Amino acid sequence: MTQTRLCATCAIAAIAVCAWVPAVPPPTFRRAAGAPVALGEKRSWRRADEQRSWRRAAVVREALDASRLRADFPALDQRTNGAPLVYFDSGATSQKPLRVLEAHRAFYERDNANVHRGAHTLATRATEAYENARDAVAAFVGGRRDEIVWTAGATEAINLVAHAWGDSHIGPGDEIVLSELEHHSNLVPWQLLAKRTGAVIRYAKLDLTTGSVDADDVASLISSKTKLVAVVHVSNVLGGVAPVEQIVEAVRKNAAPGAAVLLDACQSAPHAPLDVSTLGVDFIAASGHKMCGPTGIGFLWGRREVLEDMRPWQGGGEMIGDVYLDDGETTFAAPPARFEAGTPPIAEAVALGVACDYLRDVGMDAIASHERALVSKLYAGLEAFGDRLTLYGPPAEKRAAALVAFNAEGVHASDLAFFLDQEGVAVRAGHHCTQPLHQRLGCPGGTVRASLALYNTPDEIDAFLEALERVLAEFGGGGGDDFVPIDLDSL
Repeated sequence: MTQTRLCATCAIAAIAVCAWVPAVPPPTFRRAAGAPVALGEKRSWRRADEQRSWRRAAVVREALDASRLRADFPALDQRTNGAPLVYFDSGATSQKPLRVLEAHRAFYERDNANVHRGAHTLATRATEAYENARDAVAAFVGGRRDEIVWTAGATEAINLVAHAWGDSHIGPGDEIVLSELEHHSNLVPWQLLAKRTGAVIRYAKLDLTTGSVDADDVASLISSKTKLVAVVHVSNVLGGVAPVEQIVEAVRKNAAPGAAVLLDACQSAPHAPLDVSTLGVDFIAASGHKMCGPTGIGFLWGRREVLEDMRPWQGGGEMIGDVYLDDGETTFAAPPARFEAGTPPIAEAVALGVACDYLRDVGMDAIASHERALVSKLYAGLEAFGDRLTLYGPPAEKRAAALVAFNAEGVHASDLAFFLDQEGVAVRAGHHCTQPLHQRLGCPGGTVRASLALYNTPDEIDAFLEALERVLAEFGGGGGDDFVPIDLDSL
């Protein structure tokens, strides 16, 4: 009898430890309704009667009512410097709905345990919640769960590709095509890769009429030497959307065999539907904190066959198959585990999954429609200031995100942002991690950026424009060239 109990315990432990290591045949788990599924298939891990309240509380609105939606975001209900907060800095980070905050807290209060390696109840619940979150992200982008790699953010996701794919696929004389618009996170990793490998970087030009990369110029740079094209999907400064279809077509037709396309989707994922099955790219990087999730978590989506061909980036627990000393060669897990060494940010992943569910419940089409109306009103209001302001980027109808970058005549961007904050308005000043783009725009000192999200309202735009009018009046339209601003990018 003792022997039977011991074997059962060992069997349970083996299932818990090995559940995430690819096997042939793949292990099976149980759906909420009790039907078995194979590893890699879409599944719901938690029993229906164990679903958390924050999982059940669906938003589901036919049309987005931002005034009602704001009740879900407690940080918006406050005053700063004596005025109601107008939060126009979602391009830097979004606010978080209660469902996300509650999910993060609930994990630590009830389910906290390490994932994949325990046979006890808490470990099982933690693993269920963690892997459910992977399902949620996969559904959000239209991909498979085994194509979602957890990272610390988009920056780490891009660096992961640069090392795990780039180091083995790019060599001396190979070419990498980037653009003038890129966030530093989509520039510096490739510059470092080029130094390591002897590759050459080509930079596609900005198209001022679209606020994105020039489609003809980027196509002209793609040749039989091109191994990678990495571009921002939606510009975090100009709001223009990249000509993805033309880029993918040019790469598949003219680039070197096996060439890859990577999209920085940080400013597209939170604002409009994103479907990797129709984009035709190989990689997408995104940050959780910009899409109503917590900081410290993001994801890389990669085509399964591309991920399978990539070597590990970091070594440690979770990412191994079998480890040997002198009696064999260490092997590695299949993706995505191969790229997730060590204990992951479990609670953050769980909360990001809830954030994806939240955005889908609200409706990505509804969010996109709402934000188109917002940016139209915002752009028109700023344009009405005439020559007192310089607006950067295309007209509102060509923007894929509700953001506008601008400068005021005679007033430094950081100065203007500081005094807007005294009016309760939160905007961002600086280069927005795009120094080359600001050089190209002729504003090396940076810009002021107002960036909106699903929870912003037309009334807030009115309040922002009124505050801007008051601040500019205080400056008298003037300012001095001897003003030395705080370098906000250095903080």
